[in-house]
Amino acid sequence: MQTKDSYLPSPSKQQKTWYVVDAKDKILGRLASEVSKILMGKNEKVFTPFLDCGNYVIIINADQIRVTGQKATQKLYRRHSGRPGGMKTETFDQLQTRIPERILEKAVKGMLPKGPLGRDMYRKLKVYSGPSHPHEVQNPVSLDI
Repeated sequence: MQTKDSYLPSPSKQQKTWYVVDAKDKILGRLASEVSKILMGKNEKVFTPFLDCGNYVIIINADQIRVTGQKATQKLYRRHSGRPGGMKTETFDQLQTRIPERILEKAVKGMLPKGPLGRDMYRKLKVYSGPSHPHEVQNPVSLDI
């Protein structure tokens, strides 16, 4: 016996919107949390936790992101090659001069769900260190965060 039918949005029929966000002089964590909400689709009316309802996000000027306090010299980014003694450690300043896109990518990825759904959401994030991006054809909407 069925009482009510629930509406379940179809991912194939949903139109994905492209947003462009300027990261110039924005705080890292605050920007990453807002972007992760858009990627998950929490700003949409038809948000469903177990479906990919989110939109695409383009972040430009990733090289001009800011952090508060002493994080520029104290925050560490670690990676491991998988071999014994293969741990590499960098500070925020070192990584920002070498690969500024990776800082925002890692911050947003940590705020997304873990598993296959989170990986699909993460693929819709595009980060660029300069003011230009190759996604002009998608007509991205400027988003002020």
